Amino acid sequence: MRAGLEKKVGRFIKSEGLFDSGGKVLLAVSGGADSTALLYVMCALRAEGQLDPELVCAHINHQLRGVEADEDERFVRGQCEELEMPFVTRRIDVRGFARRNKLSTETAARKLRHEALLDTAKGSGCDCIAMAHQKDDNAETLVQRLARGTGFRGLGGIWPVRVFDGGIRIVRPMLCVVRGEVEQYLNGRGIEWRRDRTNEDVSFRRNFIRHRLLPELQKTCGGDIVEELNELSSAAQRFYGLLCRAADEVWRQTAECTEEQVTFDCEKFSAQPKPVKVEMVRRALAMLGGGERNLAQGHFEKVLCLAETKTNGREIDLPGGITARRETRKILFVRRRVVPEPEKLTEEVEIAVPGQTRFGNWLVKAKLLNFSEEAFAEFKAAKTEFVEWFDFDKLCLPLKVRDRAAGDKFLPLGMASEKKVGKFLTAQKVLREVREKILVVEDREKIIWAWPVRMSEQVKISGQTKRILQLTIGRSEV
Repeated sequence: MRAGLEKKVGRFIKSEGLFDSGGKVLLAVSGGADSTALLYVMCALRAEGQLDPELVCAHINHQLRGVEADEDERFVRGQCEELEMPFVTRRIDVRGFARRNKLSTETAARKLRHEALLDTAKGSGCDCIAMAHQKDDNAETLVQRLARGTGFRGLGGIWPVRVFDGGIRIVRPMLCVVRGEVEQYLNGRGIEWRRDRTNEDVSFRRNFIRHRLLPELQKTCGGDIVEELNELSSAAQRFYGLLCRAADEVWRQTAECTEEQVTFDCEKFSAQPKPVKVEMVRRALAMLGGGERNLAQGHFEKVLCLAETKTNGREIDLPGGITARRETRKILFVRRRVVPEPEKLTEEVEIAVPGQTRFGNWLVKAKLLNFSEEAFAEFKAAKTEFVEWFDFDKLCLPLKVRDRAAGDKFLPLGMASEKKVGKFLTAQKVLREVREKILVVEDREKIIWAWPVRMSEQVKISGQTKRILQLTIGRSEV
């Protein structure tokens, strides 16, 4: 089994081209059976001349099991000393991170482990991370994804190669073997490994799938359930490869991209087969940094329905802070604008003109300027939603800033009649997150700015403007 498993992994590495790029490889070793086998297999293949890259071992201590976790770290360090391999270790605070971010222990551990490995790889000069996932892990992943809903890409399971930011590759050389083969290999070589007692706790979803669900499925399966699921995974990966090539061509034809927005031509988008459209949506969300872990099939279905609707301005919120919106002949994906939560105050505050005024956790800066066409051109080029210009001679001082109140009315820039602020925000389809944080700036007679959305028509600058009041509202640093 020793030579058989090493040869099997060696053939898989070669067929998948896992280390064709050369460079140093970081081995992620927890001390469990799978990662310990990875450590020894990779060393054996390198000693036989089947691998060129220099190997570095990394151990991530999750600090979840007290003394046992520290013993795991010492065990892996000792293995590396015997193999004369460079060893690095990192400690992560999983419980604290989970508590602060309201995550499950599993999710927090996975996220911090991933970040720690990428950071360790960069610090060690490695452009590749090898992880010890094997066929049983892949089968468990497929069942977990099927339970929550997934598409063809999710059915691909654990991929042999993934490329992350910075060009670092994560590879899985052990995806060609099952857990039983791994343990036979270690026993055959007389190699010890660490046993994590939490892996038996079926209150964790993956452990429940491993110890309860898959064995029950095996009882009613004509073949080997793990092998069957891995065949499904391989078929889905092949299909997804074809799908990506089709999506590449459509993307070039129909997608317009900026850092904050991705736009599709609805007619061209709607003409595509459903799998291509789903892949297009996934790419748009990934490009905007929305991530994929919280996306389910239902989210994609909602976007496809949105593309078919004739109602302009309709929008849906998606995980990761992304909004999809239907506009004339287009569907847009945009990052939701996040305005920091202000401290709610019951009292209005007078604004010093000129000067700086604190309002809760906001800072209002007022500056007087002389009007010129050159200055106005510069202002328009650099303007953001946090800064605005007003005709100073149209103002009735003093100015005050306060939270929005029910019944507030103003004359929005570009409109001919007064509107209730709330109804105006709804009509303009201002996102709920922004509507809840609106501030009102007013003079003695009227509202001049519903910040950060729209100023008033009554105080806009014109050809007769001589003096400008520039107001800037931003987060206070104190």
